[in-house]
Amino acid sequence: MTTNEGLSDAERWEQGMLARRAVLSDEHVDRAIANTTEFTADFQDFITRYAWGDIWSRPGLDRRSRSVAVLTALIALGHHEEFAMHLRAALRNGLTVDEVREVILQSAIYCGVPAANTAFRIANEVYADEA
Repeated sequence: MTTNEGLSDAERWEQGMLARRAVLSDEHVDRAIANTTEFTADFQDFITRYAWGDIWSRPGLDRRSRSVAVLTALIALGHHEEFAMHLRAALRNGLTVDEVREVILQSAIYCGVPAANTAFRIANEVYADEA
């Protein structure tokens, strides 16, 4: 059974907002909501209900595991801005900086050395700012 089975769109949105805030932080989500325009409103609704309300809220993986998967995918696809955001989320989800280092090192083999090199640079900057 999925966590969204039988839920209305409004309930999935609420569930998604809870997960989104837990993973990304209230500050990040509040900023995203404040920056929502008529043009982006449907997208914000979409990611809240589907990415956060459906996928991130499923019981099949814990948030640590989901963070590992997300970091790897973002490295592979070169989504640097999202990668920086999810580096912070990974710590909130229970990964350590050492574990993130291992994820990036592992990605060098499967995603490529240049992708991992960029990921190390971004992680170094993000975690230096957090210190």
